[in-house]
Order: sequence, then structure tokens, then C-alpha cells
Amino acid sequence: MKALIQRVRSASVTINDEIVGRISEGCVLLLGIRNGDTEEDARFLAEKCVNLRIFNDAAGKLNLSALDAGAEILVISQFTLYGDCRKGRRPSFIAAAPPETSEPLYRYFLQRIEGSGLRTETGRFGAMMLVEIINDGPVTLMVESRNEE
Repeated sequence: MKALIQRVRSASVTINDEIVGRISEGCVLLLGIRNGDTEEDARFLAEKCVNLRIFNDAAGKLNLSALDAGAEILVISQFTLYGDCRKGRRPSFIAAAPPETSEPLYRYFLQRIEGSGLRTETGRFGAMMLVEIINDGPVTLMVESRNEE
């Protein structure tokens, strides 16, 4: 499981011309779930995301976590994070978990993020979404639940 974390000034997700999620200062988490991921991976990754120190303290150093900063979180399912582009010109998504496996893990991940007490918004699993992000910094990091094999 991996999350591309972007520190943002604001972000929103739109489906069929309707804004379904919107945050102000905080993080956008683009979440990819691969074959073999478990609730343990989701638990680890959610904890890592809310505790990663990517917000500035009074001295301008990256010393505050989303929890410390009271950040808002927007979580978007993103199977393309497991796209393999090493061969040919079309990405292979064979490593990405199928919806019947990934959706329950996505929901579990959301529960863990929401359980942190941070205001959490989402897109819609499996939907075609327009995601608007005002990246702050820019600060963009890839966090994984375990080493890639």
C-alpha cells in the first residue's frame, strides 16, 4: 500500500460537476492498494500519514505533523500508483488490487484516518474524479507500508 502525500493550501474533488470533497490547509492522500495488502498495511500507513512531520513550525522547519497542525485530509483512491511503466508504452496495472479487495481496505484506511480526529473528506471509490490541488511548498512525498518486493 502506498500514499502520495501532498501538503496543500486547499484541495477539492469533483464528480459530475459536483464538489464531493473539499479541504483547506492540510494534506491530499492519493492512496494505492496492491495485491497482498492487508489491514495491517492500512493501519501502518494511516498512522504514518497523520504523524509524518511535513508542516512548518514557528521557525519554518518541517517539525509538525498533520495532528500537530490540525490539518484537514482529503483521501482519494488511486490505483494508478501501482502502474508499471517499465515495459512498452501502456502502463500495466497487474500489481494493483482489484476493487473487491481494495475497496474494503480503502474504507478501513479512511476509518483509521477519521479516527485520528482530523477533519477528513474523500472522493468516491472507483469514480472518475477531477482533483484540484494547490500544493504548498511544494511538499510531495511517497510513503509505503512495506518494502517493494
